[in-house]
Amino acid sequence: MLRGDLIELRLVREGDLGTFYELTTNLAARGAYFPLGVTSEPRLRARFAESGFWGEDEGMLLITTHGGEIVGEIEFFPITHYLQGYEISYQLFGEEHHGKGYTTESVMLIVDYLFGRKRVHRMQLNIHPDNVASKQVALKCGFTVEGVMRGCWFHRGEYHDLEVWSRLRTDGASTGA
Repeated sequence: MLRGDLIELRLVREGDLGTFYELTTNLAARGAYFPLGVTSEPRLRARFAESGFWGEDEGMLLITTHGGEIVGEIEFFPITHYLQGYEISYQLFGEEHHGKGYTTESVMLIVDYLFGRKRVHRMQLNIHPDNVASKQVALKCGFTVEGVMRGCWFHRGEYHDLEVWSRLRTDGASTGA
């Protein structure tokens, strides 16, 4: 478990699966920028049984309050097979959790963990150009915008650009401000 001032990041437990499934399949609570794909409950449970959503080069942690409420999730996975580094993805489960610093602290915790544990030099975020909140998270966590991948993401019936943001091990600590 990774513990911050506001939240904890922890592995999914078998007892979380029902709640986690309901939260992740609530498309209305995902916001405008999180992918709309869903997984069936049997497939979700099978993936959990196989790996617990945690492996050598990818993982998913729940974002919980110190009181144990599940407020979101954060993942890391290889950027692509021919590049070195991890992409980080996150979502909060509902607008009532926005603006509280949960995502910023989650990103800082997972980046610090991965840089401390893995022989990895690069973390990457792919952010929709209109996603102001994620850009603020990226800046607070020490990420730098590198450029735009034009028309690379199909979402809600249209192709969208994505900005590529990165943080290298040599960039130093995040500001957290």
